[in-house]
Amino acid sequence: MNLTSKRTSLIILGVMAILCSRAMFAFFNDPEGPNLLIVTVMAAVIYFLSLTAYLLNLSLVKKLVLAIVIQITIVTSLYFLLS
Repeated sequence: MNLTSKRTSLIILGVMAILCSRAMFAFFNDPEGPNLLIVTVMAAVIYFLSLTAYLLNLSLVKKLVLAIVIQITIVTSLYFLLS
């Protein structure tokens, strides 16, 4: 995989934000399941919060790993705060 492209890294962050958001709402005990709008808005919030860490002046791989760790940390903390 070519991680030298900035666009590829941003797409990876977007996909990870959607997956983390979907996983967070899937773990809640809701018989109707997660709402698509809520999952999308939460994914956007997670994406933009991790994008701030991505814009730091680090190497590209370190930026990506840091942003993914921040996404997972945000989702985990929000899950425990909301449950």
